[in-house]
Amino acid sequence: MAMMRSDLGIMKILHLKKRGCFLLKLLCLVVFVLIFCEFLVYYVVIFQCHWPEVKIEAHRSSKQSSASVLKAMFLSDTHLLGEIKGHWLDKLRREWQMERAFQTALSLLEPDIVFILGDVFDEGKWSSSQAWEDDVRRFQKMFRHPVRTELMVVVGNHDIGFHYEMTTYKIKRFAKVFNFTSGKLVTRKGVNFVMVNSVALEGDGCTVCSRAEAKLMKLSHKLNCSHQHYPLYRRSDAECAGEDSALSEEKYIPFKEKYDVLSREASQKLLWWFHPRLILSGHTHSACEVLHNGKIPEISVPSFSWRNRNNPSFIMGSITPTDFSLYKCFLPLESRVVTIYCIAGALLGVLILAHLQLLNPPFYFAQHLIRKHKAV
Repeated sequence: MAMMRSDLGIMKILHLKKRGCFLLKLLCLVVFVLIFCEFLVYYVVIFQCHWPEVKIEAHRSSKQSSASVLKAMFLSDTHLLGEIKGHWLDKLRREWQMERAFQTALSLLEPDIVFILGDVFDEGKWSSSQAWEDDVRRFQKMFRHPVRTELMVVVGNHDIGFHYEMTTYKIKRFAKVFNFTSGKLVTRKGVNFVMVNSVALEGDGCTVCSRAEAKLMKLSHKLNCSHQHYPLYRRSDAECAGEDSALSEEKYIPFKEKYDVLSREASQKLLWWFHPRLILSGHTHSACEVLHNGKIPEISVPSFSWRNRNNPSFIMGSITPTDFSLYKCFLPLESRVVTIYCIAGALLGVLILAHLQLLNPPFYFAQHLIRKHKAV
């Protein structure tokens, strides 16, 4: 009798050990999938990106050549959700994705300077002072950066409102946080960038608009590259190509001047004043490359947020005073991450059912393997 009780006790202990081992394996699977999908996947994808090569003056040494090239990163339309429209779960998810993507890009690519081309916030145009401070705090946490990397931010319509919503208070509030003024000239390694408040290029003679245009005219002889939120005028995205361009059903929808793109007049003014080597813009959330006047390229940078795209990206630029080269770095596809989660969930379910011996054909093979493992 005592021996039977002893055997039952040993069997119970063995059963508990097997169950504990099985649960530990399931936990390891869950933790691995979480770590991969929420952390490692950004390293796996962004590690494949590289700085494009650019022509360097022949007399410079390799060390001098490397030091003379400005490594600039361009992203747009982060649209940090606010307190009015932003659901807490959506906000948590999107901000985690952007934070991990940005921090991973900084650690792997080490850019000299990063430009965000407007619409940093989704509700800046109507947020209260308290909501604004909360949004800014979250932005500064997400887009923190080392001293070696500068962060420059251009204003967008969601940050201060469209022209009819724009006020001096909103502009000053944005300027105080991001040190932004329309027509601000940024010079790094001999390359000049001008930060344009494209919302103010309405052409109606308003006080803010007049000041912005006057400042741009003064800077016109110094400009190499123009950074703004609104794209220059184009009829639509019909001629835009690439996997991150607008959807086919959206490409042929005509753009509205002063809403989707700058007006013809404002666009011609910028081109006439500056004759820039390169124009970078955002706003449309989709990629596009346009050649103005047959020689001036404009790159529309897609949204950096998975809320707006399944395949966000950013632009990497190697720039010198005389030349530039661009490369597009894609971020992990959200659909692919969701697929990994679904496969892992299905595998988890199969393993649990097999362990409980509740599977029906065609899952006998998995159940047999588990039984064989138990026998060993």
